[in-house]
Amino acid sequence: MDKDDRTGERHITRRWLQTVLEQVQNGTLPVAEALEKLSVLPYQDLGYARIDHHRALRTGFPEVIFGRGKTVDQVVGIATQMVARCDKLLITHIDSDVFDAVKDVIGDAVHNPVARTITVNRAPSPVLRTGIAVLTGGTSDIPVAEEAAVTAELMDNQVERVFDVGVAGIHRLLDQLPVLRSSRVLIVVAGMEGALPGVVGGMVSVPVIAVPTSVGYGAGFDGLAPLLTMLNSCAPGIGVVNIDNGFGAGYLAGMINALGDDDGRETDRG
Repeated sequence: MDKDDRTGERHITRRWLQTVLEQVQNGTLPVAEALEKLSVLPYQDLGYARIDHHRALRTGFPEVIFGRGKTVDQVVGIATQMVARCDKLLITHIDSDVFDAVKDVIGDAVHNPVARTITVNRAPSPVLRTGIAVLTGGTSDIPVAEEAAVTAELMDNQVERVFDVGVAGIHRLLDQLPVLRSSRVLIVVAGMEGALPGVVGGMVSVPVIAVPTSVGYGAGFDGLAPLLTMLNSCAPGIGVVNIDNGFGAGYLAGMINALGDDDGRETDRG
């Protein structure tokens, strides 16, 4: 088996599966060896986790590791098995000590300390899809916004960041109208009273994904107040994800943006 084929073994994707089946068909791969390759489908049981290696085949994106609540060894164990069979990896809600441990065994892992994420991207570099912008009400909302941006970027999107444009200084938001109106989907992240998504929703003709954060004082109830504000917005076209759920917002934005035509693909990732 040549080098390209060995590289292909790392990817549990349609491309990888098709290669295995074609090799069986043309006689270059024995059936017994093919069965061994496919033995981890649809999931791999590690005892403390059942890794859904089939996720990328079903949805186009692999299972994501939620780091909070897992031990360092558990995160490393799951991540090691996943990157052996998939070309992308995303771990959310991690601390720097987790990254150090992951980096020891996965040399190309990338840490975003603001987003508290670890990513690996071994996929062939695509032309990135434009059309997603991430806004925050304040600077304190940036960690959640960065988690959304990192997620969307791993889904082959170019993401525009517009931070600290909350309603307390509405002129800051108005200055960004060209960015807002040139986007296909907007992720709007806000804590406190959570009014920003409603304001944005009244200015644009594209979907707005509202993300409440736990940023705020006591009456904010750790994000419940902005969550209720966003759910009760009178502006149409707003969908709301859970409190501090940057990943969910970024993933949804990536799915929406992928429905667009290829005219939005402009920037090649170098």
